[in-house]
Amino acid sequence: MQWTDDGLVLGLRRHGETGVILELMTADHGRHLGLLHGGRSRRMQPMLQPGNRVRATWRARIDEGLGSFAVEPLDLVSARLMGSGLALYGIGHMGGLLRLLPERDPHPGLYAAARVLVEHLHDAAIAPALMVRFELAILSELGFGLDLGACAATGANDSLIYVSPRSGRAVSASAGEPYRDRLLPLPAFLREPGRGPEPGDVAKGFTLTGYFLDQHIWGPRALAPPEERTRFVALGSAAEP
Repeated sequence: MQWTDDGLVLGLRRHGETGVILELMTADHGRHLGLLHGGRSRRMQPMLQPGNRVRATWRARIDEGLGSFAVEPLDLVSARLMGSGLALYGIGHMGGLLRLLPERDPHPGLYAAARVLVEHLHDAAIAPALMVRFELAILSELGFGLDLGACAATGANDSLIYVSPRSGRAVSASAGEPYRDRLLPLPAFLREPGRGPEPGDVAKGFTLTGYFLDQHIWGPRALAPPEERTRFVALGSAAEP
């Protein structure tokens, strides 16, 4: 068994005296692990930092086996990420979200979104809004996507400013007014492609995605929100205009 694919480095762990188990998010083969001989060498370590993009060839005797990787660098962004606390927390949180996916289950759309996110994680003006959208994409890929296209009560698609915490569907201003204290805020940038966030929108976005991540992912597993997310949200919200 053999394939070659582009992948983002998510992490690694030691294996034997010189090897590592490398974890990648690949374009066409999903989240994938494999043994990388010599992965602890000084030559290889800079390439294997989280966020870097590599060209990987995976080989195994059988499809179900761990297999082994051979990798070559494509885009080494880790040096840029190292200079930003926001980026370091962001890359950790992104990796944790991607680990929610079943191993070897292809998610090409998420891979593309992760690449865009990694490219901008060092930019405090862009990264927080991208992370909110990435969390929405994760929810969708796991089967818990929100319906933000029309009002749950009226079917109209204008003045959508709330989300029902029960159904995950958008609610218009007029229909939601009597229940506003029980609804979640829906910032406009999440329902209008190409629109940037207004002041306060990023914090509202994280409140929205955090609620459904806790309801569907962390809560059922008796887990607290990851520390990397908490730190990223704090730094990202503080950077809002």
